[in-house]
Amino acid sequence: MTTNPKYIFVTGGVSSSLGKGIIAASLAKLLQAQGYRTTIQKLDPYINIDPGTLNPYEHGECYVTDDGAETDLDLGHYERFLNVPTSQANNVTTGKIYQSVIDKERRGEFLGKTVQVIPHITDEIKHRIQILGNSGDYDIVITEIGGTVGDIESLPYIESVRQLQWELGEDNALVIHLTLVPYLSAAGELKTKPTQHSVKTLMESGVQADILVCRTEHELSDGIKTKLARFCNVKKEAVIQSIDASTIYDVPNLMLDEELDKVVLAKLNLKSDVPNLDRWNAFLTRHKNPKGEVTIGLIGKYVELQDSYKSILEAFIHAGAENEVKVNVESIHSEYLSKNNVEEKLSHLDGVLVAPGFGERGIEGKIEAVRYVREQNIPFLGICLGMQMAVIEYARNILNLEGANSTEMNEATAHSVIDLMESQKDVVNKGGTMRLGKWDCQLVEGSIAHQTYGTLNIQERHRHRYEFNNDFKAAIESAGMKATGLNPDTGLVEIVEIPNHNWFVGVQYHPEYKSTVANPHPLFVAFISAALKYKTT
Repeated sequence: MTTNPKYIFVTGGVSSSLGKGIIAASLAKLLQAQGYRTTIQKLDPYINIDPGTLNPYEHGECYVTDDGAETDLDLGHYERFLNVPTSQANNVTTGKIYQSVIDKERRGEFLGKTVQVIPHITDEIKHRIQILGNSGDYDIVITEIGGTVGDIESLPYIESVRQLQWELGEDNALVIHLTLVPYLSAAGELKTKPTQHSVKTLMESGVQADILVCRTEHELSDGIKTKLARFCNVKKEAVIQSIDASTIYDVPNLMLDEELDKVVLAKLNLKSDVPNLDRWNAFLTRHKNPKGEVTIGLIGKYVELQDSYKSILEAFIHAGAENEVKVNVESIHSEYLSKNNVEEKLSHLDGVLVAPGFGERGIEGKIEAVRYVREQNIPFLGICLGMQMAVIEYARNILNLEGANSTEMNEATAHSVIDLMESQKDVVNKGGTMRLGKWDCQLVEGSIAHQTYGTLNIQERHRHRYEFNNDFKAAIESAGMKATGLNPDTGLVEIVEIPNHNWFVGVQYHPEYKSTVANPHPLFVAFISAALKYKTT
């Protein structure tokens, strides 16, 4: 435990998508495994206030925290690695920074001074960076800066890092620069020049990298590490190889082998010990040595970009390891699913998950998928919109309510089994106004949900505007679909089940957000267990 919080800044160079979030999470895991209270925050350079209004094709999934923050998907990695909840303070965007500064200007807090990028924007950035450190809850705060060094939009963040390094002192802050060492197959060699230029660009902003983490497809020789150290003005032991891994969960061990944690702690003048990764490595052993496998269909609208369902895919990995099976996920675009091809697409599957989403596109394909798995007794998990599609399908095909729908898709439907939440009817602005964050849910005793969670009271994270219409609850329940989870304050239906089905559960919330390596989500674990049982019987 430290007296004053220490700060680690992770920047990126040469190319985007090198994996700053995974490196940050892996380092945090190593520090946490040595007893340091560690958290990670993400600074995103885009002007959107948050990813809540961004199309998943633009930015991948929107991750939601307990306190209702709509955040970058990297916060999911942070939670999955550390098993520690994040919050509003863990994700900051340029939009939030400028909105805050402009609001202060409108209130007259700058006393008539000219408001400028320096000092006003950079002061706000520095304030946001230090909120977590000043809370007293953490010894080390890792700050990942989105984008690539040299981007115009990243300049205020880099300048803020420069100022903070000077203000905090050299033992209290360091910069890790993640860069690319590409392999040119024609020349048959790794090239260091892109990294040299990237470090030079960073230095032009007044920031010297303390540690280089080099993404590479091939091992870095001793000669290349020496060359990088010499030309990038870092110590040789601070040139860290980050070679491509078979799974992101290998990266903490790879960074341990490279002694990244030792170099970091030495620079911060902190004691270094051997990290306790026993639980982590037990998970890895199960993950890499499955005793069987199942195939799950992921029915979604954004399947072209896998990051759109990142937390779901990772939750499958956690649940697979818990069941000691490999989970093969087949992504199936709901827009191209119909009564004519549903059997061909789904009949070989051991389970089907109908994914979250918004809007009318692809809805009928999702409903058709639910109908097929319900009739064929294939294990089913519906999440958010997926749960709503299960209710619509049941209303249409079991209650014979022709045209039953959600008012999100058809405002004029005669049977609005899914309707806009009462609290949402006067909402005009779309950003940050959904039902968000952690909410209570009471389970029905003896239900699948009760057996799965092992308790009658749970809390789960939400992100939606539409809900099960309780005007239809009695009719739907009398026909065989049961509401087995209710919000205790509003009576909102959170979970539906079909008891006489192999395993059929729809949830209004997002269980995938709470699945971690240390605590795989029980619903995913139970779903994969049901899929395995279905396959073997």
